[in-house]
Amino acid sequence: MMTSQPETLENDLFYEINVEWDAEAGVWYIEDSNVPGLVGEAPTLEAMVALLQTRVPEMLEENGCPMSDDIPLRLLTTAHLAQLRLAA
Repeated sequence: MMTSQPETLENDLFYEINVEWDAEAGVWYIEDSNVPGLVGEAPTLEAMVALLQTRVPEMLEENGCPMSDDIPLRLLTTAHLAQLRLAA
């Protein structure tokens, strides 16, 4: 489980979001994140990125977390080749 503070790597802060595919529900969902309060699901990875563009800044501001356009956002996922074929 990630903490609710940005990670540090080589003296740089970054936020990390892990999204996973739920085959039964047919959606991508936020499985884990160090962005406090961040939850969501979307039918495609593109829709997930659009959701994150709105929700990440909202959650950071709401929780008083460091916010800067210079802080990287890492989006991680694990997908099987079949999932990528279905998404195409």
